[in-house]
Amino acid sequence: MSNQTLGIVIAGASGRMGRALIRAVTDEPGMAVIGATEAPHSPHIGTDAGTLAGLDPLGVAVTDDPLPLIAGAQGLIDFTAPAATIAHADLCAQARIVHVIGTTGFSDDDNTRLDAAARHATIIQAGNMSVGVNLLTALTEKVAGLLDDRWDIEVLEMHHRHKVDAPSGTAKMLGQAAANGRGVKLSEVRDAVRDGQTGARRQGDIGFATLRGGSVVGEHTVIFATDNERVELTHRAEDRTIFARGAVTAIKWGQGKGPGRFDMLDVLAL
Repeated sequence: MSNQTLGIVIAGASGRMGRALIRAVTDEPGMAVIGATEAPHSPHIGTDAGTLAGLDPLGVAVTDDPLPLIAGAQGLIDFTAPAATIAHADLCAQARIVHVIGTTGFSDDDNTRLDAAARHATIIQAGNMSVGVNLLTALTEKVAGLLDDRWDIEVLEMHHRHKVDAPSGTAKMLGQAAANGRGVKLSEVRDAVRDGQTGARRQGDIGFATLRGGSVVGEHTVIFATDNERVELTHRAEDRTIFARGAVTAIKWGQGKGPGRFDMLDVLAL
């Protein structure tokens, strides 16, 4: 590997996103997969990362020990689970490398840990890495700022049946963008649970609705509705490749940026 080649570790290598990331990094000029990790006791431990992703062998065996890999890498791409990501963040902080995070479902305590890690590592975190979704986020904030609270805002998302958190990280990102546009705190206007006799919708709230089923990669719609008219902004993901490409863009952008916590809006200058 030449000095110009970025060595990248893929966390959660056997998952659907992990395999897409291995392919995306391998296809990117000036970048190479130098490590791939999985949880302990995974049946994929020892498998070649290239073989796992449907490529020719890369000579990189999947391991459950990220420490030596991170120590020799320029970046880690991480679409795993909150507990694993927090552990990876500590290691990336020690190594002073770029940590790209697509994991969702973090608690307040988790975010405090990420803030601490970002004092030493470059953390780029987004609920969605796709260029289109981040454009949707920027548009949502703009439109929310132009329309007053007589326009109800609803964030609708649908994902495959295997997704374990709800609303999705992308939906939360879109809700936050709408709140930012209105100049309000999302925690004070969020309406994410409706069941039974809920009463009338409160003016100014930002609602969330979640759908799960089939193999849907990801669909998000922000609805602005008022009397007699409705504006809808929609993004549909048809392949996980778009998230992998975004993550690759992010890890390249983060090289040399120094410590801090960034998102895809920073990467895309939106």
